[in-house]
Amino acid sequence: MPAIGITGGISTGKSTFCECVRGTLSTAKLFNADQAAHALVEFPEVQQEIRAEFGSGVFSRDGDLNREKLRAIIFGDAIKRRALERILHPRIRRQWRAEAKRHRNSPDFFFADIPLLYETGGETLCDRVVVVACSENVQVARLAQRMSINGTEAEQMIRSQMPLDEKIARADHVVWNDGSRAALMEQARFLVALWQLQSWTRR
Repeated sequence: MPAIGITGGISTGKSTFCECVRGTLSTAKLFNADQAAHALVEFPEVQQEIRAEFGSGVFSRDGDLNREKLRAIIFGDAIKRRALERILHPRIRRQWRAEAKRHRNSPDFFFADIPLLYETGGETLCDRVVVVACSENVQVARLAQRMSINGTEAEQMIRSQMPLDEKIARADHVVWNDGSRAALMEQARFLVALWQLQSWTRR
């Protein structure tokens, strides 16, 4: 079965779309890059590299990583953001590449939810890429609510990423997520049916 990459912009609804896919394909295997990154920053060797790059100020007195402080730094400084990506993304890439390889001959679909798929060249490991997109005003409103920030701060975070239009132009499939979860589920069902048909015809 094919390896399918799922990406998009911050707060466009990637995770919700993945939930819809899993609701349609209960046997599908899913790799989540955000969850992998969340686990990686607990590793001593990763924390050592973060401390060397960002200083001890991003850690509490007890040695716990202050994720909010680190997030504020990387979204305000492109150089620092790339530095964190150099620490985390080679490790994340190795993880999901190994999982995709293990599932290559499986009868189940393999999905990789990777926000920085294009930025890290991860599309070369995918048979298909889905970009989950929405209008800018919806994206700003969702991000502001999710992060408890104002609209200006949300716009700054969005601008720090690759433009959504560029991702859309490079995608094999685009899922539009301005509406309800039911509308997103319908798109997930359509794509799953398409992929199943394409897989069947290749046999």
